[in-house]
Amino acid sequence: MKGLICGHGKTCPVASAVTVELGGATLVVKGVPAGICDNCGEAYVDEEIARQRPSTADEAQKAGVQVDVREFVATIS
Repeated sequence: MKGLICGHGKTCPVASAVTVELGGATLVVKGVPAGICDNCGEAYVDEEIARQRPSTADEAQKAGVQVDVREFVATIS
């Protein structure tokens, strides 16, 4: 796949850290499968994985978490 921002590079699979902020909670998820453009460096997360992030951040906020760092764990659909 070509990079969506620059339109020139190719995306390569990587494990990336993703930061989600919701209300007063900041959640960092490490090891998220992503693609990164070899030209501009823009990172892309798969749609299915992106759908999991808001619920995880919502759970952290409801638990009163201010800052949390977690390792990515794939959910089975």
